[in-house]
Amino acid sequence: LQKFVLSKMKAQMNPLCLKEVFPISTLHVAGSTKDNLYDDDDSESGTGWISWFCDLEGHEFFVEVDEEYIRDNFNLHGLREKITYFNEAMQMILDTESPDSEDLNDQNFLETYQSAMDLYGLIHARFILSPRGLALMKEKFLLGSFGYCPRVLCERQNVLPIGVSEELSTSRVKVYCPRCQDVYIPR
Repeated sequence: LQKFVLSKMKAQMNPLCLKEVFPISTLHVAGSTKDNLYDDDDSESGTGWISWFCDLEGHEFFVEVDEEYIRDNFNLHGLREKITYFNEAMQMILDTESPDSEDLNDQNFLETYQSAMDLYGLIHARFILSPRGLALMKEKFLLGSFGYCPRVLCERQNVLPIGVSEELSTSRVKVYCPRCQDVYIPR
């Protein structure tokens, strides 16, 4: 999926102007309520596990995926087979409360947390290809949240995170510089 975004960028990109590559759109991709198995009327945006997870150190490349997107079964197609504790991980991701220190010392919680991290990463990879996800990534890119190119000739060009594999735990996230069109390991 991220290869598609990268090829789209290379085909359309002027390194100094990314307005055409990441158009801001108010479109929202979400299913109807009857397609949602994970409906919960208590959900609030900006709180809970998703916000907590995205605010952790080292998670700067993540954006907060809309809960409606996560709840839409269409967006979860094929992920159940890849995640060990899928249902528990889904409940953890959609939890409106962030974990406390007691949770972080519980072995069962940590096993579910690993599955939730993997599941959220896979959902995130799909979400950032949606119009809303692209807009959020554009905003972080323009703010320089992903870092800068290490090459001096690129004059601190903002970089984009890329995944070189769709398989879990096969490769680290890298960053792509649109100016020199090279890929680097982030610092």
